[in-house]
Amino acid sequence: MILSDGELRALIKNNKLRIEPLEESQIQPASIDITLGNTFSVIDDMHGGVINPYKNVTYKVIETEKYVLLPGEFVLATTREYIALPNNLTAFVEGRSSWGRLGLFIQNAGWVDPGFEGEITLELFNANKCAIELHNGLRLGQLVFARMEKDAENPYRGKYQGQKQATGSKAYLDFS
Repeated sequence: MILSDGELRALIKNNKLRIEPLEESQIQPASIDITLGNTFSVIDDMHGGVINPYKNVTYKVIETEKYVLLPGEFVLATTREYIALPNNLTAFVEGRSSWGRLGLFIQNAGWVDPGFEGEITLELFNANKCAIELHNGLRLGQLVFARMEKDAENPYRGKYQGQKQATGSKAYLDFS
């Protein structure tokens, strides 16, 4: 079941769901808006131009209040919000249609597991022929929450737990 604005407010008030910072205007009828933070990560130029999933990929982290995303460019970004989900809630990350209509694809693999805590790293891709100017604090996406019938037996405690900033892939750890 997707949670309503009233249910979300009650969970936040009772500290069952943490989202910081959070303004009342971010709470929508069936979601909570998420805003863009001020860190972006781009993959460093790779020797040989090939990403090997068995090896650590290095990123250049950029802290800025404004980032210009060029046509065809891919960048990792972070939410300004730090979230902490209880063991019986999951969340879906969705881009806002206003940005999709401008050619900005917003993703994060789409799913936030019960028990996750941290800033959400977003994958941004500019499918437009024009550059898109992104500013810290822009409402780019939304979290849609669903309650599980029971607490997760194994809540998230993975490699991205507690992340801050735009966190690059740690896929190589799956092969270690």
